[in-house]
Amino acid sequence: MSDSIKHECGVAMLRLLKPLEFYQKKYGTSFYGLNKMYLLMEKQHNRGQDGVGIANVKLDVNPGKRYISRKRSIDANPIQDVFKQVNKRFVELEENDPKKLTDVQWMKENLPFTGELFLGHLRYGTFGGNTIEQCHPFLRQNNWKTRNLVLAGNFNMTNVDELFQQLVDLGQHPKQMADVVTILEKIGHFLDEANDEIYYKHKDEFSKKEITKVIQEEINIQEILTQSAKYWDGGYVMCGLFGHGDAFALRDPNAIRPAYYYADDEIVVVASERPVIQTSFNIQIEDVKEIKRGHALIIKKDGTIKEKQVREPLERKACSFERIYFSRGNDKDIYNERLELGKRIFPKVLESIDCDVKNTVFSYIPNTAEVSYFGLLKGCHAYLNEVKTKKIQELGNNPCHDEIAKIMEISPRAEKIAIKDAKLRTFITSDDSRDDLVAHVYDVTYGTVKPTDNLVMIDDSIVRGTTLKQSIIRILDRLNPKKIVVVSSAPQIRYPDCYGIDMSKMGDFIAFNAAIELLKDTKQENILTEAYDKCKAQAHLPKEEMVNYVQEIYKPFTAEEISAKIGELLTPEGTSAKVEIIYQSISDLHASCPNHKGDWYFTGNYPTPGGVKVVNKAFMNYIEGNNKRAY
Repeated sequence: MSDSIKHECGVAMLRLLKPLEFYQKKYGTSFYGLNKMYLLMEKQHNRGQDGVGIANVKLDVNPGKRYISRKRSIDANPIQDVFKQVNKRFVELEENDPKKLTDVQWMKENLPFTGELFLGHLRYGTFGGNTIEQCHPFLRQNNWKTRNLVLAGNFNMTNVDELFQQLVDLGQHPKQMADVVTILEKIGHFLDEANDEIYYKHKDEFSKKEITKVIQEEINIQEILTQSAKYWDGGYVMCGLFGHGDAFALRDPNAIRPAYYYADDEIVVVASERPVIQTSFNIQIEDVKEIKRGHALIIKKDGTIKEKQVREPLERKACSFERIYFSRGNDKDIYNERLELGKRIFPKVLESIDCDVKNTVFSYIPNTAEVSYFGLLKGCHAYLNEVKTKKIQELGNNPCHDEIAKIMEISPRAEKIAIKDAKLRTFITSDDSRDDLVAHVYDVTYGTVKPTDNLVMIDDSIVRGTTLKQSIIRILDRLNPKKIVVVSSAPQIRYPDCYGIDMSKMGDFIAFNAAIELLKDTKQENILTEAYDKCKAQAHLPKEEMVNYVQEIYKPFTAEEISAKIGELLTPEGTSAKVEIIYQSISDLHASCPNHKGDWYFTGNYPTPGGVKVVNKAFMNYIEGNNKRAY
């Protein structure tokens, strides 16, 4: 994805099931939990670079002792900064009284982040500013342990306005209309109700001090989450710690956002990506499980672990962008899926270069497209094997060794063409000067391409196309190829996402702009007006009754026609080479990623009613010249 786009937060939750002395004795460190959290978060660094937070809850701490700790950072290197802050007290102790570092009970009583429950979060800011206040985990504090809540997640809600109003109707006064605040207070409301219900049920049987322990044992986390999540519309993985020691990880009913866990007799761990757990705890892939859609993994204070249904599971629409780009490619299945994406698009590439593999150089941009590039080469090798077999057969029964050797030398010309030098900051305000800097973000390997060559570059996806036009195509053209073919391993991105990815404005999508231009070229601008009128006419309806009328804008044209127009729009003035843009087909996407068919940004088929509401609103904003997000 050569375009800059923010996306996908990450979560990591860890519960130590044994006494703290166990880990010190077995693993030789008093910081087993902290060390594992650092690994879990660093291995998911790709999921958040705007901010990081970590929280810890201690079990069975005496009154008067702090039992919830939290640190957050928006530093340039937030993970390192957070753990540097956390470790500061331990470093001081090592210098002044190192023996105490081996006394885990003393540390638990006197130092933060020495408890049994950890929750970490990595943030990409898709909404609001990148201030410390926007960083998870969030706290809802109370003087009663069982009413404390620590919350962090990878989620976006499409109906924040509805959820906000529900809190107001309950008599609350939320401090802002944001999904994190509304979710925190919604769960908090039902947490308070559950506390009250147990209290009044037992108030004549036990003292107030005794009832606190009864509440810890009887509180029903599944019921609290079921009541809280009843009207949520969005994609989410939500993790929470309660002050008394219960914890949960909740996944949305369509399984839009990813969530994996592993449990044994020592630990329970939850993370947004599977290989992270495998690497951090050295376990096999079959030992890591996926949290089922609409379910919550609930870890009770006593160590009991159960997966409980919270929402009725709906059709699985797991995000395909996770597989194409967002998740790290070292997951076994994701690696194979990205290979398949590259292999399946090769026939389109072959057609584009008129089967002239001999005079074609293959490469990729950016580095995250490397695996799909390998798949493209595999597709090319398979094709060339057929070509070589046919050529050898044509030699007859007594082929010459030199002739066979010459045929066997036929292979793809694979080169490292594009090199990213640096991420240039837009500290220059002049547009002309800034564009000139952006045009030099990438450099090329000179001497690899001849004027008679096609140059094929595969990318993960093409969203806005800005970097292609302002930088990449201009730089590739310096190599003087006769044709530049930019290949997207993803289909055309036509619609906004509203479940966690920062793709919210219609005007940002090059595929949408291409469709608009085609409507103008073919004198069909009336389709825009009609679609807008239909969207506006249903604006007062409940989201469940809305229809995605934005799809009508694309209906008059084939995917190939839109791709051709995109090629025109993204070709900079003065480019010598012919430029062609090729996109993956929807059918080949589904064939490559059969268990992750969430494709609303490509097809407009949103898994929740809130998504339909968002796309219509985004389109109306575009027509009205309102440059803001639709949710």
